[in-house]
Amino acid sequence: HAIQAGMDMGIVNAGQLGVYDEIPADLRERVEDVVLNRRPDAADRLVSFAETVKGQAREQVEDLSWRDEPVEQRLAHALVKGLTQYITEDTEEARLALGHPIKVIEGPLMDGMNVVGDLFGAGKMFLPQVVKSARVMKQAVAHLIPFIEAQKAEDAAAGIGAQAKGRILLATVKGDVHDIGKNIVGVVLGCNNYEIVDLGVMVPADKILNTARDMGADIIGLSGLITPSLEEMSNIAREMQRQGFTVPLLIGGATTSLAHTAVKIDPHYAGPVVYVKDASRAVGVCSSLLSLDQRNDYVRQLKADYAAARDRHLAQKGESKRVSLAQARANAFKTDWSSYQPPVPRRLGVQVFTEYDLGELANYIDWTPFFQAWELHGRYPKILEDAVVGEEARKLHADALAMLDKIIAGKWVEARAVIGLFPANSTGDDDIEIHAPAGETGAPGPVRMTWHNLRQQMARPPGQPNWCLADFIAPRASGVQDYIGAFVVTAGIREDEKVKEFEAGHDDYSAILFKALCDRLAEAFAERMHQRVRT
Repeated sequence: HAIQAGMDMGIVNAGQLGVYDEIPADLRERVEDVVLNRRPDAADRLVSFAETVKGQAREQVEDLSWRDEPVEQRLAHALVKGLTQYITEDTEEARLALGHPIKVIEGPLMDGMNVVGDLFGAGKMFLPQVVKSARVMKQAVAHLIPFIEAQKAEDAAAGIGAQAKGRILLATVKGDVHDIGKNIVGVVLGCNNYEIVDLGVMVPADKILNTARDMGADIIGLSGLITPSLEEMSNIAREMQRQGFTVPLLIGGATTSLAHTAVKIDPHYAGPVVYVKDASRAVGVCSSLLSLDQRNDYVRQLKADYAAARDRHLAQKGESKRVSLAQARANAFKTDWSSYQPPVPRRLGVQVFTEYDLGELANYIDWTPFFQAWELHGRYPKILEDAVVGEEARKLHADALAMLDKIIAGKWVEARAVIGLFPANSTGDDDIEIHAPAGETGAPGPVRMTWHNLRQQMARPPGQPNWCLADFIAPRASGVQDYIGAFVVTAGIREDEKVKEFEAGHDDYSAILFKALCDRLAEAFAERMHQRVRT
């Protein structure tokens, strides 16, 4: 009612929103009478109606009344609710009724996914629900594929789904292996009938661009998590310009930002460059970029926004005062090393851990980033009671705990770690010399590497140092022997095999859930190793 009267923004408890048309007509009438003040006895009538439902305990009984609906409505219901239990038999019933498998995809299945897209766009569905919907869609299509293949000879025009809206190439750039967010973007776009080609992780620029050219990609999407990925994205933009590409370039990932995209990537490529903050924006961005009516205005506005972002960045940069390196070093963090003796590690050198206890690592999981990966924002455990996303967060958490138990019991992955503890001293400026351990005394052996560190060079207020990591290692001139540690961990041994198993079963939800849990186990392993070293 409010939207029809002109409201264009509202804050609602989306987790408790029902479908308006599904509210019983008698209840809806009485509530509207009160809210819209349509009759003087509206409140009394609502109170009287409430008496008829007071005290009725809610039983958790599976409501199967939707099974009595026509097959088209049943398919739509299964897609919106993410239910796979009856999808094969309903898809087969629809195929027999419509006479052609393609009609099932182009008709009730796409209609159902359009509802999902509308609800997601309106904030009434969240990413975990959308990925579950995609699982239903894929299982339905998988049932129809053999029938489509069988009819190809007599129906040359047969193809899976309606004409794709566009071909999108996705890749995690060279040097980076993080792809959970990229996978979610691919699923969401696939649900909206875009043809997705995902090249995976650690993909070099030449493979990305050669594949894009060969497949006739309409859009290229780059993803990355770690800081070096930002520079690799800039390199790819420069190479796209050199090779004469004109297709839009999408930029996404945890370390990316609008400012970085505007300052470091957009200037290198004349074509459209778009920072996509999260998966919920991807469909709207791609739709605008591939729309004949919207594209020109959209790209023109983008370029103007990025130019403004660059101007803001330059203005802020101009306000920042930097000191010389000599001044920064003179203002280094000072420690009285004569009154501090660093503890000696019990064991120097390299130690290797294999088949680490996953159950132990589970106790160190930080769940907050897990929910962020699914675009459910809030701190754990408060997020479980959040007014907007709490209900979906609880469901996702329950699914995650159930799968985590299976991962641990079935040893689906192996966790491995390598740690090294070495004698070290700083050189007195910004470098750290790391020595090979020599003998049982722990006396330093020869220098194995010199680690060059950066020092902050921003002008600092009095009493605030210009920090550098080397400040925390005793200088060679102090005569104090210090030590340094390094480690690498993984919880991803055999991960790929299990992901392929889920994907073969058309279960993107479980595949992404599993990857997100392996990601959390790796972070938990880092925390556990750090704890063991420091204690």
